[in-house]
Amino acid sequence: MVAAAVAMVDELGAESLTLALLAGRLGVKAPSLYKHVDGLADLRAAVTVESKRELAGVLERAAVGHGGAEAIVALADAYRAWAKAHPGRYPMTIVAERADDAEDIAASSRLYAVVAGALRALRLDGEDEVDAIRALRASLHGFVGLEAAGAFGLPDDVDRSFALMVADVVAGLERRAAKDGTPAG
Repeated sequence: MVAAAVAMVDELGAESLTLALLAGRLGVKAPSLYKHVDGLADLRAAVTVESKRELAGVLERAAVGHGGAEAIVALADAYRAWAKAHPGRYPMTIVAERADDAEDIAASSRLYAVVAGALRALRLDGEDEVDAIRALRASLHGFVGLEAAGAFGLPDDVDRSFALMVADVVAGLERRAAKDGTPAG
């Protein structure tokens, strides 16, 4: 059932997810879905967790075998590609985990760990690591969000702009790490 909801969100967007529509697609009556979920909020939570898990897996695979700036670039490219391939689910991955949902906490923690791992070469820790993750995440989300909204109307190469943005963010993080006495290497 969650797989069908995931497919529906990918096709129609998160706002289109309803129990009635999902039941129709599954060829069952809507009340029968309550054997599996407590309601629409529970179904949305399940789709969110599955989306975060999938994105974390994609990012993990992208970063494997890369270190330093290469890992961050590979992760950024995979992030953008996943967001473009899953425009309905992507917005569900950017929300903070729900404190009362162990599965969401685990999926969100996995996403955090993947990004932290890609940034590991910068040797940032504590607040510096959090700041670096926030900067990278905000940059990627801003670009992906603008791109999805069709906001890049100029004829220039959007892929080139993305690559330059990622390179600039990485360079900035590397400069900050060196300034803090933790040279990347």
